[in-house]
Amino acid sequence: MSTKPRCRARELGISPGILPPGKLNAITDVAGVLVGHVTLFQGEDLRTGATAILPHEGNIYQDKVPAGLAVGNGYGKLMGGTQISELGELETPILLTNTLSVPQAAEALLDWTLSQPGNEKVGSVNPVVGETNDGWLNNIRQRSLTKELISQSLENAAGGPVAEGAIGAGTGTVAFGWKGGIGTSSRVLPAHLGGYTLGALVQSNFGGVLQITGLPVGQKLGQYYLKNELEQSSADGSIMIVLATDAPLSDRNLTRLARRALAGLARTGAAMSDGSGDYAIAFSTHPEVRRTASRRKQVSLYLEMPNTQISPLFEATIEATEEAIYNSLCMAETVSGYRGTIEALPLEQVKKLII
Repeated sequence: MSTKPRCRARELGISPGILPPGKLNAITDVAGVLVGHVTLFQGEDLRTGATAILPHEGNIYQDKVPAGLAVGNGYGKLMGGTQISELGELETPILLTNTLSVPQAAEALLDWTLSQPGNEKVGSVNPVVGETNDGWLNNIRQRSLTKELISQSLENAAGGPVAEGAIGAGTGTVAFGWKGGIGTSSRVLPAHLGGYTLGALVQSNFGGVLQITGLPVGQKLGQYYLKNELEQSSADGSIMIVLATDAPLSDRNLTRLARRALAGLARTGAAMSDGSGDYAIAFSTHPEVRRTASRRKQVSLYLEMPNTQISPLFEATIEATEEAIYNSLCMAETVSGYRGTIEALPLEQVKKLII
């Protein structure tokens, strides 16, 4: 890896949108959300890992959270998505990893969920695992991630600052031809609009023509999809976007929220090509919308933000997703691996373009 210091987008003067970020400018600004990474950086060819996102620190299977799913382009191996769409809820953490490690990640989630106190009689679990393919920098066919190793991302999940760049599920990823990775951001609504927080976390591994706050950075730096008849950069790849909010949203409006993340993705110049898997999962942490064991046994009343008040959260989603992608690029270092070296986004050049 490069030893040159990296920084987040805002340190370069890049601050997308009009809404303010939270204290950490991270998905963990949503109270109770935990994030954990495990990274495998070994020898000359293993560059991979896993990232866990927990909606809360309790028993997620017993205290399920409402959730929604949006698919931009479905060339991906998202596990558990149909049950999210059907039932509108999460009953496990979300794990992100590489394409060929989805089964091992599912095993890790099953072990973790079944071992939780109170789940002794559980006989059906919907593990949710997202992926992108890190096969350029990582020898993906080795399937080096075991369920035991992936489980460490669940065990070390915590609140507070979130490590970004070439770490966890972003260790071996590539975005816009530069080193991609994990990125996160958040937005806070003003008090008169509810004061709610919206956080985004991305695993960036996709192509296109990079734009930063509308500026054609990829073109200016000479690296983009379709340059020199496809020889320089591919548009294929994938992105996983995870959204968390403390607003009391139903799964229906969380699905609407997830769709807006794709607008944030588009702002960065993503091609959303035939071979790209572009997914967004959104969930609410508000305690009054959780599907608790007692509520599942009776007809219950739930808080719900009305449709007429949700538009500011749509804006927050678009802005936080956009900035999370920029952070994934800005924080990622140059990495050499299985098939060669992927350079980090040249921050000094970007800064000159922004100014």
